Amino acid sequence: QVQLVESGGGSVQAGGSLRLSCLASPYTYCMAWFRQAPGKEREWVAVICSRGGGAVYADSVRGRFTISEDNAKNTLYLKMNSLKPEDTAMYYCASGDSLGDLKRGDGYWGQGTQVTVSS
Repeated sequence: QVQLVESGGGSVQAGGSLRLSCLASPYTYCMAWFRQAPGKEREWVAVICSRGGGAVYADSVRGRFTISEDNAKNTLYLKMNSLKPEDTAMYYCASGDSLGDLKRGDGYWGQGTQVTVSS
């Protein structure tokens, strides 16, 4: 019943771009991207809770990443531009009732897709 399928990760040189996607079911009010690098805490990246509006970004990615949804509102995207080595992490799609819930680990989570940015 629950399905969060991510794709789009890969290896890219610094300054390059990638677009991640997440096919989500159920598609809840708040959809978000998180990332986690080895030895680091899970980090919130971006969230959208208003079906095309109200996108909010972490300071580390603001201006470089764009979160969006398709017209069917069942696929979440993360367009990543000007990638930096510090963006290297496993990226996770998450679905829940609020960003607060997701930050607490509540909701549904995808399997993750690896993004590696080389210097």
